[in-house]
Amino acid sequence: MTRRQLVVGAGPIGRHVATLLAARGDQVIVASRSGHHTSIRGVEHRGLDASDADALTRAADGAATIFNTANPGAYPTWEARWPPLAAALLIAAERTGAGYAMTGNLYPYGPVDGPIHEGLPEVARDHLGRLRSRIWADARAAHEAGRVRAFEVRGSDFVGSGQGTGGGEGHVSRVLPAALRGRTVRMLGRTDQPHTFTDVLDMARTLIAAADDPGAYGRVWHAPSNPPRTQAQIMAELMDAAGRPRVTVKTLHPTVVRALGAVSPVLREVAGIDYIMTRPYVLDASAAKARFSLHPTDWDDVLRRTLKAAGA
Repeated sequence: MTRRQLVVGAGPIGRHVATLLAARGDQVIVASRSGHHTSIRGVEHRGLDASDADALTRAADGAATIFNTANPGAYPTWEARWPPLAAALLIAAERTGAGYAMTGNLYPYGPVDGPIHEGLPEVARDHLGRLRSRIWADARAAHEAGRVRAFEVRGSDFVGSGQGTGGGEGHVSRVLPAALRGRTVRMLGRTDQPHTFTDVLDMARTLIAAADDPGAYGRVWHAPSNPPRTQAQIMAELMDAAGRPRVTVKTLHPTVVRALGAVSPVLREVAGIDYIMTRPYVLDASAAKARFSLHPTDWDDVLRRTLKAAGA
């Protein structure tokens, strides 16, 4: 039986989710503001404002799952754009009875000592972390009240296909084009601390696996990710994989970021979460590995696709 699926967002994770669903024979609609993106065989692209609950409900009519892979924009826009978007998605899921699969990040936990697992309290003090925590809390409350069926998949900094395009820029993709031109790059925080990087393809695989499992709803899952690397190490591996000389990797110190935040709204937000790049930041995804029998994509393939996205 062909299942109907709605993917909200046409960024890297959304495109992977749509491609995987279509490949197995599902009827897939990708909804985004533009209404079109890179062609995916067998996928319908539809333009709509996902913060419009009525339009979203019409698009989700008959869908088995609503996959929320949206990225509403740069950090300074989150406070204005995320709440109406999240509210509309919850309304559409409740009206249609579709499962609600949410793409999340690790910000709600705040600074963490030791591996980051799903059982940690959400104690973020920065407003980005508090906002994302509140969005999940609202969905979880609706799930516990029996109004929707919801879960969230969280990953660390994204790498892989599409990073640097469609709202998919991360810490690596931000500097990779310059590195490929042989330039010295500056990376946020410390470059010598172990840090988990999550492949966007593995985020998509985890979202689909959880959506297919009725017992997986009502909680957070962490996407299986490769062993942590330092920022200096991943840049060296990318240059080696590209057949290019390694470049000098320097640190953009948090004090500099905070000072630049006086004139840059984006860097002002980044300064609030600088702990992500100044201390070990290691993801524990053992629960998802055990539940869904998932393992991270081969690291050499992750590097290759990250380079391809940067034009190498």
